[in-house]
Amino acid sequence: MKFEYDVIVVGAGHAGCEAACAAANLGSQTLLVTMDMNKIAQMSCNPAVGGIAKGQIVREIDALGGQMGIVTDESAIQFRMLNRSKGPAMWSPRAQSDRVKFIDAWRSRIENTDNLYMWQDAVVALEFDGDRVCGVKTALGVTFKAGAVVLTAGTFLNGLMHIGRVQIGGGRISEPASYGVTEQLVERGFVAGRMKTGTPVRIDGRTIRFDLATRQDGEEDFHKFSYLPTVKRTLKQRPCWIIYTSEEVHDVLRRGLPDSPLYNGQIQSIGPRYCPSIETKIVTFADKDKHQLFLEPEGETTQEYYLNGFSSSLPLNIQVEALGKIPALADAQIYRPGYAIEYDFFDPTQLRHTLETKLVEGLFFAGQVNGTTGYEEAAGQGLIAGINAHMRVAGKEPFVLGRDEAYIGVLIDDLVTKGVDEPYRMFTSRAEYRILLRQDDADMRLTPRGYAIGLATQERYDLMVAKREQRDALVEFCRNFSVKMDRINPYLESEGLSPLKQSVRLYDLVLRPQLDIMKLAAQIPALQAHIDGIEEVRREEIVEAAEILIKYQGYIEREQLIAEKISRLEHVKLRGKINYMEVNAISTEARQKLTKIDPETVAQASRIPGISPSDINILLLLLGR
Repeated sequence: MKFEYDVIVVGAGHAGCEAACAAANLGSQTLLVTMDMNKIAQMSCNPAVGGIAKGQIVREIDALGGQMGIVTDESAIQFRMLNRSKGPAMWSPRAQSDRVKFIDAWRSRIENTDNLYMWQDAVVALEFDGDRVCGVKTALGVTFKAGAVVLTAGTFLNGLMHIGRVQIGGGRISEPASYGVTEQLVERGFVAGRMKTGTPVRIDGRTIRFDLATRQDGEEDFHKFSYLPTVKRTLKQRPCWIIYTSEEVHDVLRRGLPDSPLYNGQIQSIGPRYCPSIETKIVTFADKDKHQLFLEPEGETTQEYYLNGFSSSLPLNIQVEALGKIPALADAQIYRPGYAIEYDFFDPTQLRHTLETKLVEGLFFAGQVNGTTGYEEAAGQGLIAGINAHMRVAGKEPFVLGRDEAYIGVLIDDLVTKGVDEPYRMFTSRAEYRILLRQDDADMRLTPRGYAIGLATQERYDLMVAKREQRDALVEFCRNFSVKMDRINPYLESEGLSPLKQSVRLYDLVLRPQLDIMKLAAQIPALQAHIDGIEEVRREEIVEAAEILIKYQGYIEREQLIAEKISRLEHVKLRGKINYMEVNAISTEARQKLTKIDPETVAQASRIPGISPSDINILLLLLGR
């Protein structure tokens, strides 16, 4: 039994699992401490991964050499690509997962990762050596030493659950909360706060009238989360179902508002604005006579269903009565009610871009303790924290992603630069460079970065290189191949499209919105022959990647130019060069915020709320720029 490690990760949720695997795969002796080894990477809320912008984060985790994409594909019971009606910058993968198999797949990966060990226990205190963290102390009285500690406590720090006026201490239903760590860190100068999230009722599928719901099937095409062709979806695919609330349902819910913790003063903390409870919906959108709900299966064979859109902390009797007013749920039997949970978080402006705390060396925060919500946001932070915990103990350069490189870069920069006033959730609108941060090319953007630090394997890197070469070869073929008008015009006219007046490059035909490469291949034998020469297992993926490059080349190049121009300020170092409180030429607000955040670069300073362009000009002047 060892009691000294390079890295200790506290908490085995989505952030903790990614952090532990990353540190261990990079070579650090790593200990993952969790209160329950049977609930590793538990999907506390909805049994799904991905969604708008969140799916992009999972693709980025996979491209860097992380695990979430692989585990999701292995446990997926439905897959869909959201936002298909919009441009590829908005396409977002999402999968329903089997909750139990998701845990099993994660545990298998952890138990078979070299350098990674587990300990089942609760961490009650951190150990310090001056301004450095040096280990943790557990409820069993064991002290483990390490050069770096990653705190990923999720909703467990002083967690308190609410069902109507009933309050239960805990980090998740039937699981104890964690006490002591918040108070210890506050004593050392950390600023902590309280946030809230919630989860809906779980329903017995045997009591649902599916004939009164609208079926929503998944997609069976080539799309998935992991870029590795060996990773496949093998579980039975299951449908989701759409139902609606009504005015009758809303009347019942309104009757329960006096006993709602959100409206009777019982809950004081901030909840997620973009994932509101059902009681918040009927108050905020009082003019709407119905709200859409989704019945989502919790597993491949289970009867348990998650009622997405019906998150609530209303009393049990109100929840049951309201459900009974929905025709498909008139006879519903529930497994447990929805509930709200309050928990501690730490102001993320107290972090560096590596997710290391500014106050304590070697201490990293990741996940909901940083004021975020969502499995994907947590996992992305966990990956970066785990990488940088290893880098610190190994004496290597920090690993940071820019806003023009990844949604993960946008997420972390937003947190440490702007802070949070509500649980942070990623959206495509938060990224300035959405066209550059598409889900289809996360491997092209990030696998070289992951490979350079030793996290992405040689196999993964070689696959990325081969894909890029085949993609570029197809684009080049389209640039150089000439299409005769007499050969293609009959097809164009049959499709109601304008015929050619002269021969054109195949590239120009692909640019037409109504046409795509596969449609044209059916009419052009030479193109079909070229496609047939692409490796079969990734053929559709490569063709799609080439087509996106062709159709959106102008937009991509324009956004790259803008990103390059802005990125120049990312290289103008600022930290430690100016005493802001002595710069009277900028506002008091700017001086205070610059002092608090202590931005690394001028570009980061420019993104701090309250910092004006004139303030940035003055800083550049003081730097001699």
